[in-house]
Amino acid sequence: MPTSRPRRPAPPTRHRGTQRITGTLDQTVYEALFDAVMQGRLRPGERLAEAALCAQFDVSRTIVRQALRRLAEAQIVDIVPNKGATVAAPTPQETREVFAARRAIEAAIVRTVAAQVGHHDVQRLRLRLDAEHAALHAGDHPRWVALAGGFHLALAQLAGNRVLQRMLTELMTRCSLIVALYERPGEAACEHDEHVAIVDRLALRDGDSAAALMEQHLRDLEGRLALPTPAA
Repeated sequence: MPTSRPRRPAPPTRHRGTQRITGTLDQTVYEALFDAVMQGRLRPGERLAEAALCAQFDVSRTIVRQALRRLAEAQIVDIVPNKGATVAAPTPQETREVFAARRAIEAAIVRTVAAQVGHHDVQRLRLRLDAEHAALHAGDHPRWVALAGGFHLALAQLAGNRVLQRMLTELMTRCSLIVALYERPGEAACEHDEHVAIVDRLALRDGDSAAALMEQHLRDLEGRLALPTPAA
């Protein structure tokens, strides 16, 4: 995945001493760094220098530190005293735990979607798949990665459970780090045909089959990573 620093957003109007604006600035930095990790523009182990971030976003060190602390709480950033912050680099064991959590959460999500999905929901999912397919065959890797990951988040949104959606968003961000670390050259992180099969089952409102396909999809995704064999 290509690596670059996140684009600097237009800074909002600042009024020193106001908690609301401080929170807005904190959120701006948090979201920019979060998106950069999700899209592979910040890679595992990359250092996040406070001074550079202050200059990039035109904010104080207090704001940057608040954003970094929040990212650390979500396990997206590692903060080491006297050394600073770096983008997290999940271990093989953490990788297995993340995929186990995703299998449990996403099975629940697709069962919920299958129970309530409508014709227009299915059509929107198929349009997403068309865009995913087009990006894949155009060789637009960054767009394809974003769309393939976005498919899973779109299902969580359709489920209508904000807790599951928030949990999956954090896990998906961890998976972006995992793929950057462990993806084998030439391997696809997410297979388009597997997404199509899941949507076909959702269109039939077959929650059990959709959940089984999702579980196998995630197992296959994990299996395509170059993870060391766990010790006996």
